[in-house]
Amino acid sequence: DYVKYLQQSPVEVTALFQDFLIGVTQFFRDAEAFKALESLGIPALFEGKTQGASIRVWVPGCSTGEEAYSVAILLQEKLETLKLDYKVLVFATDIDARAITTARAGLYPATIAAAISPQRLTRFFTLEPDGSHYRVQKVVRQLLIFSEHDVIKDPPFSKVDLISCRNLLIYMNLTLQQKLIALFRYALLPSGVLFLGSSESLGESGELFTPFDRKYKLFRRNETIEDAKRISLIQTLTPLSSPGQPKMTHATVPSLPTGMSLPGTGMSLPSTGTSLRALAERMLLQQVSAIGALVNDQGDILYLHGRSGRFLEPMAGEASINNLLKMAREGLKAELTRALTRVVSTGELVRVQQVKVHAYGHAVTVDLTLCPVNQEQATVGRATGGEVAGGEVAGGNPSLYFVILQETSDLQVPETVTVTSPDSTLAAEREQGTDTRVRDLTEKLRAKDESLNAAHEALRTTHEELKSSNEEMQSINEELQSTNEELETSKEELQSINEELATVNAELQVKLADLSQANNDMNNLLSGTGIGTIFVDHQLHILRFTPAAAQIINLISSDQGRPISDLSSNLLRYDHLVADLRDVLRTLVAKEVDVQTVDGKSYTARLAPYRTIENVIEGAVITFVEITEVVRTREALRKANEFLRLAVVVRDSFDAITVQDLDGRIIAWNPGAVTLYGWSEAEALKMNIRDRIPAALKSDALAQVQELSKATRLKIVLTERLHKDGGIVKISLVSSVLINTSGQVYAIATTERAQGPADG
Repeated sequence: DYVKYLQQSPVEVTALFQDFLIGVTQFFRDAEAFKALESLGIPALFEGKTQGASIRVWVPGCSTGEEAYSVAILLQEKLETLKLDYKVLVFATDIDARAITTARAGLYPATIAAAISPQRLTRFFTLEPDGSHYRVQKVVRQLLIFSEHDVIKDPPFSKVDLISCRNLLIYMNLTLQQKLIALFRYALLPSGVLFLGSSESLGESGELFTPFDRKYKLFRRNETIEDAKRISLIQTLTPLSSPGQPKMTHATVPSLPTGMSLPGTGMSLPSTGTSLRALAERMLLQQVSAIGALVNDQGDILYLHGRSGRFLEPMAGEASINNLLKMAREGLKAELTRALTRVVSTGELVRVQQVKVHAYGHAVTVDLTLCPVNQEQATVGRATGGEVAGGEVAGGNPSLYFVILQETSDLQVPETVTVTSPDSTLAAEREQGTDTRVRDLTEKLRAKDESLNAAHEALRTTHEELKSSNEEMQSINEELQSTNEELETSKEELQSINEELATVNAELQVKLADLSQANNDMNNLLSGTGIGTIFVDHQLHILRFTPAAAQIINLISSDQGRPISDLSSNLLRYDHLVADLRDVLRTLVAKEVDVQTVDGKSYTARLAPYRTIENVIEGAVITFVEITEVVRTREALRKANEFLRLAVVVRDSFDAITVQDLDGRIIAWNPGAVTLYGWSEAEALKMNIRDRIPAALKSDALAQVQELSKATRLKIVLTERLHKDGGIVKISLVSSVLINTSGQVYAIATTERAQGPADG
């Protein structure tokens, strides 16, 4: 029933597939093994690598990416230690698409802090604002490419320096394990490193790798197996010689320094430009041969020396076609083709002896020698009409080979002739001709057979190379697909980031407008309040100031950046402003000083440290608040207080104290006067002094007032005044004049004290 349900529900198939997958992983899982990788494996990747070289790593079965990021962190740390530029690329693959999506995001729960050292956590991860997750930083993320990949069916990533495949093989049978181990060896570069899990081993494929650290499952690719296979292939391509056949031998050509040669084996070109004619003649002299040709791996003649008509025949067709294989005469072509194929494939000197070449109706026996030219510089010249004259050696050309044809002997007519009958002679000639024909055909057949075998081996080798190239192309295609997927993901991330940046930009525009408005408001506020403000740095250089400050310190716009001590001020008796500023910067305690300018204005100068939002001291700020009116008010209050004290004395005195203007109107009447005369203050303020003087004394009293207004000292007078009830009060009177700020008398103050009982 479940199978039927699966057939009808693709979603359930996907769910079942996900349930089969095992995605157990964590950062730096098996810490000791990763320490071994850090101390032994990672440094081995950089051995022999020059600056700018590529370091390629493959992490198959990466799951959600923790292992791949761990390896990338070790590589990044190594790069920072070496301080050299390498192109590091980590291919992380898995069959689980959901796991790859998680790995690409690089976002992990905050619990990963338990597996990662605090230093690495701070260096390579960023805590999300809500504190629930860590995100891998870009410096590590940019080293990785994540891709869906089936390690069993898909082509492997090739030419990698390290494969970290931990705890993947344990879920496979032995046959599949051996297949993957062989595949890993194919994917690794020579001396590449394989990193397996603690429960995994190479099994029967142990000869493919050399233990690097057996305890922590670090292995290096074993090159001895490949060398044995190569030697076996060379032996396979070398046919066995037999009596009567042309003999072919080979010898290893050692690599010689430029300009040197090894007699009898490979030859080398000089390091500088040399005539091809001189080069060919020198080689012919070394080999003691009469005819030689310098060719490429296709047999195209670059230079030809000697009379070669007996061995080479021009081809019909375009005159520019000069190929040694196509021009070789009958008997030479097959051996020459086979020998050139051998020397090209093996890079070793090849000799073929006793080759019969048929030309002009008879056969010539030659020894054929082909040797590679170890050259760094050569100019490819093509022979036209027999040889190339004036060719020069230069760089950037394909491999060259030198062909030597050395004639051994001609077939001669026997010196002794036996006379026989015509019939017997004819029969003998026929028998001899038949044998020769059979022998020639047999030799040709054997030569064709050997040529076919050589072609077959060459074809098989080419097939293997094409197969390997095809696998590499598949690997490259897989890498390109992975890179394309990564680029698609990066494109989506960039689009998301672009949208976020657009939003942030809009917010910044709003904040910029708000900041501009706030700045305008602040400037208008400072200008509108009339408060002089000066900002200085730690060296007391002026940073900026408000217009009001220019009225106190002589400032202009070009004074920004100048020391405040260089400027003159309009302050009176305050010449220690600079000293006070330094004291404020030293103690960080504000100071206030009341100062006055030459134009009579008063200010409160406040000196305080300039603090940023981060509570950093970046200088000092000086403010001048005008207090001219406050000073005046303060003085007025002082005088008023003095008057108030006098008023209290007047109010509390037992004597009658009155004040009258020069016309006699009463303008002040204290409680003592109320007690002495009976009139209340309100009643008295409506009266004139004349209303209080008895009729008999009015003329004298008014005269005394006029005299008193001109007097300069107090006088005591005994006189009489009326009571409210009409009685007479005898008093002693002390009068004084009140003088305004202009020096003029504006009122008369009297102090009156009773001298006896009033008349009823």
